[in-house]
Amino acid sequence: MPSSIKTLLALNAGIFLIQFLGYPLIGMFGLIPARVAQWPLPEFWRLLTYLFLHGSFWHLAFNLFALWMFGMPVESQWGGREFLKYYFLCGLGAALISVAFAPLSSIPIIGASGAVYGLLVAFAMLYPDAVIYLYFLIPVKAAHFAILFGAIEFFLGASSSTPGIARFAHLGGMVTGYLYIRWWWVWKLKIKTAFKSMISGDDDDEVSAPRPRAAKRRAPAASPPPVDDMAEVDRILDKILDTGLESLTENERTLMRRYSEGQKGPQ
Repeated sequence: MPSSIKTLLALNAGIFLIQFLGYPLIGMFGLIPARVAQWPLPEFWRLLTYLFLHGSFWHLAFNLFALWMFGMPVESQWGGREFLKYYFLCGLGAALISVAFAPLSSIPIIGASGAVYGLLVAFAMLYPDAVIYLYFLIPVKAAHFAILFGAIEFFLGASSSTPGIARFAHLGGMVTGYLYIRWWWVWKLKIKTAFKSMISGDDDDEVSAPRPRAAKRRAPAASPPPVDDMAEVDRILDKILDTGLESLTENERTLMRRYSEGQKGPQ
């Protein structure tokens, strides 16, 4: 099991044990919308700390099971760093939407469900044809499973038929996850492609004059970096998108120059 998932499981279980021993953590760290933006002392930490609190053993068990079931394949595709960023982003989105719908509420919201529902969306988008057994009996494709649960959360939240469950937090996690994958990743891919195009010299605006035939043999074209280096080039492009060109080390700059020269060939 990846260390990122093990850490989340251990933190949730450990904090629930502290709650079980009688420590009043919900009042201090639960998501209470009225306190998040109160003036003059806003309590912004509640937007994330609520993810580690649970109201009962079964509440905890369901969330940890779903975290393990959907988190394992997602983490294996993305890696620990991207997985954790996505997990907390979905939790934050769930919290913000909950606060937006009930900004004056003093009822605490707790549980990792918002982030877990975001993982369900990621799993369904990565593996849309994977089969999930609803209630451990009914086979449903992952894409249909996510749509079904999204519709349930929306209608139950709109009808207020289950006031003890933060339906809009669940829905918020799903919407945040979907928008992140559909919007940010698509733009990130486009920006990476543009970067590669720039450093490869594939500029349509650059038109060189025709050259006479040379009697001498041309020097062989510079070879592109080996296959192993291509993964490193992608990693460096990701780093540029996240932290800017100034964050590159000298070795990384050298590799990108070598990649650029290898793509351009002789001029």
